Amino acid sequence: MTTDSITLTGHVGTDPRHLVTGEGVPITSFRVATDTRRYDSDTEKWVTTDTNWYTVTCFRQLALNTARSLTKGDPVIVVGTLHVREWEQDERKGINVELEAHNIGPDLRFGAAILTGTNSNGEEEQF
Repeated sequence: MTTDSITLTGHVGTDPRHLVTGEGVPITSFRVATDTRRYDSDTEKWVTTDTNWYTVTCFRQLALNTARSLTKGDPVIVVGTLHVREWEQDERKGINVELEAHNIGPDLRFGAAILTGTNSNGEEEQF
């Protein structure tokens, strides 16, 4: 198993799945697709050559805010700890690539965002 801190820029590939553990810890997870693009001089267009998929998991307040904020297709930037795990089940083998998120935000190359927070009374307020 390797663990490295990385930054991903991509698009949310699945609607975030939110749950709360029996101990009361909020967890949200979703998939992120990152594309490798290059310019094809023959067609004079940008083409996608490869797509990597990552499972992103976040906890506590970040999980709550993520569940409220993200939907499938949103451009996103995720910073966190990378976990690469090999698995084997029956005759099948594979590798899971997961990112435990520390920070998540919209990719502002694609639009503007208004950040809202929660005050001490639990009411939403704009920063």
